[in-house]
Amino acid sequence: MTKDEVLFQRRVIDLANLADRRSMIMFSDFLNLNELNIYHSSKKELAFVTCRLFGGYETAERQMIAFIPDALSYDMEDTETKDGSLPYGWEFPFVCICIRPLHEKYTDKLTHRDFLGAILNIGIERNKIGDILLTDDGTYVFCHETMAELLCRELTHIRHTSVAAQITDLDSFSWQPVYETIHGTVASLRLDSLLSLAFGSSRSSLTSLVENGSIYVNGRLTTSNGYKLKNGDIISARGYGKFQFCSVLSETRKGRLSVEIKRYK
Repeated sequence: MTKDEVLFQRRVIDLANLADRRSMIMFSDFLNLNELNIYHSSKKELAFVTCRLFGGYETAERQMIAFIPDALSYDMEDTETKDGSLPYGWEFPFVCICIRPLHEKYTDKLTHRDFLGAILNIGIERNKIGDILLTDDGTYVFCHETMAELLCRELTHIRHTSVAAQITDLDSFSWQPVYETIHGTVASLRLDSLLSLAFGSSRSSLTSLVENGSIYVNGRLTTSNGYKLKNGDIISARGYGKFQFCSVLSETRKGRLSVEIKRYK
């Protein structure tokens, strides 16, 4: 690991120790895929607390960790949670903010990068911001609660578009990803075979992606091209996008597997 990665791992373990000493739940900031992978690789060092991951919705990429001491973790599993539920009324310290243009007629075609850049330009650090979801109804941003007021007050323009940002009810938030369903045949369920099908490139051209640490399966760094995927696995490829391996549909006479995947748009 790099020096920064070692420091991050120590920070995670320190938060777990603090939760244990104080008998209260402690939270990380929003973590990226690499940081989540470091967390997953540190499970043995964190065995004395229960950990929950949540990023606002079921398939969130950027997530927070809740470190739950034994005193509060009775009959709880060490796992991700779909709804962010925590014991004894605790809640993850982030809110959902909806950003909409003030005048639809004069709205630029804005991208994820436009929204992120505008948010960072008002002085909010990246680890205080979770996923940014662009929908037909508006753009939804998960933001640490300490930064929510600043974001809503200061975010008035994105490029040339005037916008308004306000906190929305997280309990009523729902989001369905937009994806393209792809059917094809592969020789096996190896990671490199499914990457080739998902992104329409040869296996050899994608080999370096895996070996260079650009592929994450369910948030865990995967560096083996021969890794066998399972139904429901979500694969993130830096610079390419994200897809979910759904299932094997059938087997051809030549022994190839007909599969279905969903590539997120």
